[in-house]
Amino acid sequence: MTLMKALEAYRPWNEQEARDRAVLLDLLRTGRDLWTRQDPTAHLTASAWVVNSGWSRVLMAYHNLYGSWSWLGGHADGERDLLSAALREVREESGLAAVQPVRRDLFSLEILTVEGHEKGGRYVPSHLHLNVTYLLEADDRQPLRVKPDENRAVAWFGREEAVAASSEPWFQARIYRKLNDKLSALER
Repeated sequence: MTLMKALEAYRPWNEQEARDRAVLLDLLRTGRDLWTRQDPTAHLTASAWVVNSGWSRVLMAYHNLYGSWSWLGGHADGERDLLSAALREVREESGLAAVQPVRRDLFSLEILTVEGHEKGGRYVPSHLHLNVTYLLEADDRQPLRVKPDENRAVAWFGREEAVAASSEPWFQARIYRKLNDKLSALER
């Protein structure tokens, strides 16, 4: 399914998702290259809310750029299958060998602001991440490893501990709590 069709079929959880969904659809309809980082104002990203098999723990990474514990994910970098991009990013950022989708459809969506920063010795201007999130599952007994150029730690947290571990209040209130609430609504 194309991203456009997935977004059109997506049922927003709250006002933030409804408004962000409308903006995402409008931007995709412009034909701009949002799949790569060539557009300096906005590009597509894929994140993952990675849970263990009992859905009691969430995998987080201590992100170097933001100085905070956060979900895993990254840029589409030309990949049109954003679920594949999310899976790739989780494997790269955590060292997990086996991770799979709980479901293949979108779990969440959000437009995220990124402040200007230095990366690889070059200045990256402030921009938007047009983000979709997938719900993934992994065995929390698998070994983890850091990806030094992106994070300095990777660890499993209880669901509420994951929210509290973040030092970014907006992410705590608007993203991570929402993801946990959506997870609770799906509980098996």
